[in-house]
Amino acid sequence: MTVTLEASDGVGTIRLDRPPMNALDVATQDRLRDLAEEATRRDDVRAVVLYGGEKVFAAGADIKEMQAMDHTAMVVRSKALQDAFTAVARIPKPVVAAVTGYALGGGCELALCADFRIAADNAKLGQPEILLGLIPGAGGTQRLARLVGPSRAKDLIFTGRHVKAQEALTIGLVDRVVPAAEVYEQARAWAAALAKGPALALRAAKESVDAGLETDIDTGLTIERNWFAGLFATEDRQHGMRSFVEEGPGKATFL
Repeated sequence: MTVTLEASDGVGTIRLDRPPMNALDVATQDRLRDLAEEATRRDDVRAVVLYGGEKVFAAGADIKEMQAMDHTAMVVRSKALQDAFTAVARIPKPVVAAVTGYALGGGCELALCADFRIAADNAKLGQPEILLGLIPGAGGTQRLARLVGPSRAKDLIFTGRHVKAQEALTIGLVDRVVPAAEVYEQARAWAAALAKGPALALRAAKESVDAGLETDIDTGLTIERNWFAGLFATEDRQHGMRSFVEEGPGKATFL
């Protein structure tokens, strides 16, 4: 399998495994979509780590495969490509990308689908599609601009240049830079901590932020208000407030 999903202690790891560079061919894209949907459904997966292994996250699309496609083929395929990445972005649980080595093109776009990105100190990220006479096609023009702002996104997309880990941290493309040997360990620790939290409240928080960014402030506040009120119907809310009153803040545990 080019992509696998393994779960333990509430954390599901979606692992890319297509040596040597984890090129994202059609089969890998479709498998990624299927496993994102599986992670969404599974109750034993409460948080997700995206990981490409110790050496590389994903160096981009399979260019040889793409070269063989004509316009008609890509009209058909481009929607499925975007749907695969959107399935990852819409996992209603905390998702962290553990970025090692190259995260270029589709690899960078996959990392953008996560809620949080931990990068190795030797990582390089970028959207080099312009060097092929193309633009990003798996969400890069949209998610990158929303994350780092339009000017920085245009710089990366127009030039196709690679961004080293420290610059990626400075511009907000990644959230933490750690030694390469610690990337997966720290990503899993971040996910494991959140896996112990109230699942529905985390889902509500993620949807409120993500959906709110796509609309005006009044609609965003309505989304927030509806989720906020709705959580008062959950056992987690009852348990959390009872624990706060009886034991003090931060001591509640959630199933």
